[in-house]
Amino acid sequence: MEFLREIAGALGADAAGAFRIQYAVVDGKGGYFQNVRRLAEFSRERVVLRGREGGVCVEGHDLSIGKYYAGDIVIAGDIVRVERLEREDAGVRQRI
Repeated sequence: MEFLREIAGALGADAAGAFRIQYAVVDGKGGYFQNVRRLAEFSRERVVLRGREGGVCVEGHDLSIGKYYAGDIVIAGDIVRVERLEREDAGVRQRI
């Protein structure tokens, strides 16, 4: 992890960005998420994923987990919103 921070610093990039969850949503019908450390919450309408630095909240309809392996997760369903979340501070979720 320190190695990635050094690389990010040398490139002038935000070091925390290297550890944030990266994602792509395809036509609102599904999404691919990387750097996931934990599936914090799951329902048919809401999925909360946590990474090393923050997380994301995925909202939609008929959501399901298609694949979850080695920090990558596929979420299928009608995705209507993805919200980036900061770290949990004292158990309170904060928005970016």
